[in-house]
Amino acid sequence: MTNTKIGTSEQLKDPNHEIPFGPRTALGIQHVLAMFASNVTPSIIIAGAAGFAFGGEDMVYLVQMAMLFAGVATLFQTIGFGPIGARLPVMQGTSFAFVPIMIGIVKTSGMAALFGAVIVAGLFHTFLGSVIGRIRHWFPPLVTGIVITAIGLALLPVGIKYASGGAAAFQMNAPEWGDFSRWGLALVVIFVALGFKFFTRGTMSSAAILIGLIAGYVVGYLTGAVNFGGVAKAAWFAVPQPFKYGVEFSAFAIIGMCLMSLVSAIETVGDISGITKGGANREATDKELSGGTYADGFGSFVAGLFGGLPNTSFSQNVGLISMTGVMSRSVVTLGALFLVACGLIPKVGAVVAAMPISVLGGGVIVMFGMVVSAGINMLSDVNWNRRNMIILAMSLSVGLGIQAVPKSMQHLPDSFEMLMVSGLLPAAAISVILNLLIPKDID
Repeated sequence: MTNTKIGTSEQLKDPNHEIPFGPRTALGIQHVLAMFASNVTPSIIIAGAAGFAFGGEDMVYLVQMAMLFAGVATLFQTIGFGPIGARLPVMQGTSFAFVPIMIGIVKTSGMAALFGAVIVAGLFHTFLGSVIGRIRHWFPPLVTGIVITAIGLALLPVGIKYASGGAAAFQMNAPEWGDFSRWGLALVVIFVALGFKFFTRGTMSSAAILIGLIAGYVVGYLTGAVNFGGVAKAAWFAVPQPFKYGVEFSAFAIIGMCLMSLVSAIETVGDISGITKGGANREATDKELSGGTYADGFGSFVAGLFGGLPNTSFSQNVGLISMTGVMSRSVVTLGALFLVACGLIPKVGAVVAAMPISVLGGGVIVMFGMVVSAGINMLSDVNWNRRNMIILAMSLSVGLGIQAVPKSMQHLPDSFEMLMVSGLLPAAAISVILNLLIPKDID
């Protein structure tokens, strides 16, 4: 048995083990650094899709809610109450999986419909905790790999538009869109992030994208691309506002978000299994899996009431636990409290929202590329016989083909068209249905 200053090897595998405050703080901040950029990015993208001013008050609020409710949802996981919570070091954050669907909802039905769908889908997701074990077979690596790959591919154009100067400048055909002053900032982020990812270790490597964004932010400030007017106007403290953007219940928006909740729930099951395997060398219990799924959904439900986006477990933090070997949930609890504190300080959100859009573009190009890579990594475990190749081919060709040619769905009702042109739901539905219908013994 190995002894360290923070516990024996067996104690470090125990989620209930308390480690000293100093190392706990360092490890907790490390978890926050690893997920921070990915957590706030979806809120900035949705704010842009809604037409909010980049760096404006509404974008600041959405970023603030991303931090606050990532922390709250993480506390549901680590501390738990009743059946809710895995009571493991599970870090929660805003989910990329919902972004393509949310963009469509916001553009066609507005923010009120989006948050109505987040609330209902959160409750549906919570319900999934009671049945997740029975439907898990619907999502083998073939299906989850296809869906994750489709999510990343669907989001890549967003990254390119941001790096070139933003979707608004693209639509206005602004002459400066795509010039080197925009791409230069994006490339700073990309090269710095890749440098830290591959040529450093530990915290620096885990926080590579965040460091890249900071580097781009600094260069943007030095070149006059940063406007701190919003930071000066932002308050030092503010509480979330219930139903800030109203609430409206649109059937198609709710259906789309509920379907993506299935994908998110399976992702959480995989992350919790990865945490117990990597940190304690054991399989996750049914209680941990169901409790984690309950917390996933309930955290999203509560977030939706205040203008927060859906939450899910963060896979990058799973890798961090495997790397450190520390399973103490008190570490992630401290990180969650730090996020809650940041979420109550609008000036923090304003600093994030003041980031030049091209800087964010460089970051999301890396992030969305990593989503695609994660999907491909899942698919690498699949036996590539004719059956599975056909499922992959049909799912991606139809899903991504519709996304590339959205007018092909123009004769559908508006709400249904919105769900289809994201490309993600068709890809997910086709992969699930074909996987269930086509016999597995077909070569």
